[in-house]
Amino acid sequence: MIRRALLMCAALAVSAAAVAQTVTPPPKVLRYAFRVAETGFDPAQIIDLYSRTVTPHIFEGLYHYDHLARPAKIKPLTADGMPEVSDDFRTWTVRLKPGIRFADDPAFDGKPRELVAQDYVYALKRFADPRVKSPTWSFWDTFGIAGLATLRQGALDGKAPFDYDRPIEGVQAIDRYTIRFRLDEPRPRFLEALAGGDLYGAMAREVVERYGDQIPAHPVGTGPFRLGQWRRSSLIVLERNLHYRAMTYDAEPAADDAEGQALLARFKGRRVPMVDRVEVSIIEEEQPRWLSFLNAQHDLLELVPPEFIDVAMPNGEVAPNLARRGVQGYRAVRPDIQIVLYNMEHPVIGGYTPERIALRRALNLAYDVDREIRIVRRGQAIPAQSPLLPHTVGFDARFKSENGDHDPARAKALLDMYGWVDRDGDGWRDQPDGSPLVLQMAMQPDGQSRQFSEVRKKDMDAIGVRIEFATAKWPENLKSARNGKLMMWMVGLSAAAPDGQPSLARYHSKQIGGQNMARFKLPEFDAIYERMLLMPDGPERQALFEQAKMLAVAYAPYKSLVHRIVSDMAHPWLVGYRRPVFWQDWWHMVDIDESKR
Repeated sequence: MIRRALLMCAALAVSAAAVAQTVTPPPKVLRYAFRVAETGFDPAQIIDLYSRTVTPHIFEGLYHYDHLARPAKIKPLTADGMPEVSDDFRTWTVRLKPGIRFADDPAFDGKPRELVAQDYVYALKRFADPRVKSPTWSFWDTFGIAGLATLRQGALDGKAPFDYDRPIEGVQAIDRYTIRFRLDEPRPRFLEALAGGDLYGAMAREVVERYGDQIPAHPVGTGPFRLGQWRRSSLIVLERNLHYRAMTYDAEPAADDAEGQALLARFKGRRVPMVDRVEVSIIEEEQPRWLSFLNAQHDLLELVPPEFIDVAMPNGEVAPNLARRGVQGYRAVRPDIQIVLYNMEHPVIGGYTPERIALRRALNLAYDVDREIRIVRRGQAIPAQSPLLPHTVGFDARFKSENGDHDPARAKALLDMYGWVDRDGDGWRDQPDGSPLVLQMAMQPDGQSRQFSEVRKKDMDAIGVRIEFATAKWPENLKSARNGKLMMWMVGLSAAAPDGQPSLARYHSKQIGGQNMARFKLPEFDAIYERMLLMPDGPERQALFEQAKMLAVAYAPYKSLVHRIVSDMAHPWLVGYRRPVFWQDWWHMVDIDESKR
């Protein structure tokens, strides 16, 4: 009997050991929230930051930015080495690493699908397809891909489908793994475009053709994650791409970068991605987003809401009660800008006649940006003096212009001088022709936007200008702005590359409907912009930056408000987080340490 009991115990022990060997640890899940809703995941159809934060984790560009290098450094991703570049910067040849696979998808009929050069050719041609209506086509067109604009125009003129099979000189698959770009004119910074996996990642033609108009909901790429679930404006779930190649954590932080060197020492050689799943909620109101982090429902709080910054990170340091919980804080000036755009085609706010320019410049002088920073942003911003963004070529922290002035007296004098006066005695200024002057600014329905509305109204009340606010969701306002349907809108923009010229795309007439949401047209500015595209960095190009900044201030199609100071917070179990500078792909470079949760 005893022997039988011992045998049973031994059997149970063996069984328990076997079970222990087969039990897999729970998946590692990164959870956080966007404060603004995404618009979709087709790279050719998006322009907003939030969608472009998701796409580079699914799609891959030929090149990418080193995660730890400061200043930024571009490295090969799917490319097998850096590009071969002609002396005149017009021919760029890139070779792919063989053996890279797309994530599985029904479009591939159950067969492995290798990445080939033609996938990049096809993906880049999609930006020129009129049917796709890409908001970034106008920007891509500035690179002068030989024959691409002609191919697009042929589809427009003939009202025919875009001919993807017609070869063009500008982008060709020379063989299975080699791509050659030929540009109409020199483009010394073309490499920065090739590093944009959020927009210019490879796509498989059979996937696009299978899903048609539903392709924004069916992104299939070669990146570390695949889309697992999407509830529009509510929840985005990415899952590990099980066929992602053997990529390991590697980076090149500067020798004196203590934080970067520590991260490299901890993770070097680890297989990426290190998390199995990413869950992104959309929480537009600031208080619920803050509470979800405090309650550990989210691992990261990206962009601490300004109204909570004093209790979260007073004087830039993590509050003692949070520090005791192991919460980490990260603070930096972001390469971004908040602007107010004026629709230059609007009959009231737009135009190039002296009285219309005077109106916009007066409004810009009326904005009390210091009060906005103090009251609404709780000190989490610095005033902007020009359209250029911090950390980009062309930005000069010493530059000072009228754009940075708050001078209601001068604003009122400008309005008086050009006939924007109260003609009917109701206390509000009228237009020079006597009709009422009523500004209409688009806003979002969240609490912070309501605070901005209150500040804007006080600014306009101070100079006797009536303003009204129309509320809609951010994606709706973006669509309306691109289509020229809004009179005024406050929006934020971020740099996606080290060069500052993309910031000036907002003033380039060929990019109306894309980056140029103010629909600004000025031949003098266009000439400067197009000269800059051809020139290498140096004093001559910097002088053109200065000219462009002065024209931007003089004609005032936008009001450059602030560059935001961004403060992020992370619970101790989120390991390896470091805010990127220009790029958005970082989810595969962090880990979740469940022992600290």
